Amino acid sequence: MSALPAQTRPARRWAPTAAPRLRPAPERGERRARPRLAYAVVALASIGAIAIVQLLLSIAMTQGAYEMDEQLLRQAELQREQQKLSDDLDRLESPQFLAANAEALGMVPNSAPVYLRLSDGAVLGDPTAAAGAATSSASLVPNALIDGVPLVTERAEGETAKGGEGKPATPADGTPAAPPALTGGLPTPATH
Repeated sequence: MSALPAQTRPARRWAPTAAPRLRPAPERGERRARPRLAYAVVALASIGAIAIVQLLLSIAMTQGAYEMDEQLLRQAELQREQQKLSDDLDRLESPQFLAANAEALGMVPNSAPVYLRLSDGAVLGDPTAAAGAATSSASLVPNALIDGVPLVTERAEGETAKGGEGKPATPADGTPAAPPALTGGLPTPATH
């Protein structure tokens, strides 16, 4: 070791550099500074604006719910109408109704049909004219759904009166009117 004395620094004492500022508690007689009136007005106005916006949103949502309910009812009504019209169409497309209409227009069933083979153009069968039977060919499978539905010829006779807006009048039972009879061939568009 060394013979030199150790050098030590003198110890420092901590001394606060600035004393905290202390002040006496206010006495009861002194008045505190009031918050500004503008802050209170802004706070109350913002609460009122939020309440009004919430009320308006609630009214808009309720109105939308009523409109949606009305549209759902309208959709159900239209679906029922579509089903009714689809049933009417199925009834009028039945083979029994088509056969009865064809017979009412003067067509007769052919008991000896003839077929044409497309591969070689051969005619299969003996082509003979259909004999007009005086008796009606009643359907072997009756269709109770078409009872009371007027045939094409019956509708054409009762169709002389026109409905509103130039449309043909429909029978009272709601069946659609027959299309007008074609005279002079098929209609074609006029071209330039």
